[in-house]
Amino acid sequence: MAPDYGKTFAHWRAGAATAWQDYTHHAFVEGLGDGSLPRTAFLHYLIQDYVYLVHYARAWSLAVVKAETLEEMKICARTVDALVNHEMSLHVETCAAEGIDEATLFAAPEAVENLAYTRFVMDAGVQGDFLDLMAALAPCVMGYGEIGLRLAGSKAPDTPYAAWIATYADPKYQAVCARVGAMIDAAVARRVGDLPQSPRAAALQDRFTKATKLEVGFWQMGLDGA
Repeated sequence: MAPDYGKTFAHWRAGAATAWQDYTHHAFVEGLGDGSLPRTAFLHYLIQDYVYLVHYARAWSLAVVKAETLEEMKICARTVDALVNHEMSLHVETCAAEGIDEATLFAAPEAVENLAYTRFVMDAGVQGDFLDLMAALAPCVMGYGEIGLRLAGSKAPDTPYAAWIATYADPKYQAVCARVGAMIDAAVARRVGDLPQSPRAAALQDRFTKATKLEVGFWQMGLDGA
């Protein structure tokens, strides 16, 4: 059963069912759980994910600008803090153990899949409004939460990726998912009322689904780096 991250997320998730399954059960993800993922693939992904998170944090910063309420601003700002000061530290620590310092991470050239995803998200925020941006941002936040919870309950005892799994299964990260989900529900109610009946429903679903497909491409990029 999927975790409860709010009504809007559940609606978007159901609307992207095939892509969501491909994303949350990708071979890269399963390799994290059973420990079979090649270390080279994981490090390639981790370096690219660090670069991704730099842009992802910028997109959440843009959400502060797009926000209409103080509560939205607070939650978006807290999310930026969680990304920059907490989640990225996992990448730095893991890569440091492999001889890759933070300066190298920050300067790493972006893979095409990374470039496509991050610019898609930024374009959603620049071109659209707060809801467009949330639809593009949500797959990453909620998807990692869902993946982390599932793998925490099924991972191999000796998987070398236990720390990665624990990061996203952690109650603090799950609280971020729930908080963002509740904020999105409130934002939808404030701006369009009943989402399924809104003229904007199809366009927002399309943004969410495309972002989910780009997540699939990101996992494959990591796997291809083995």
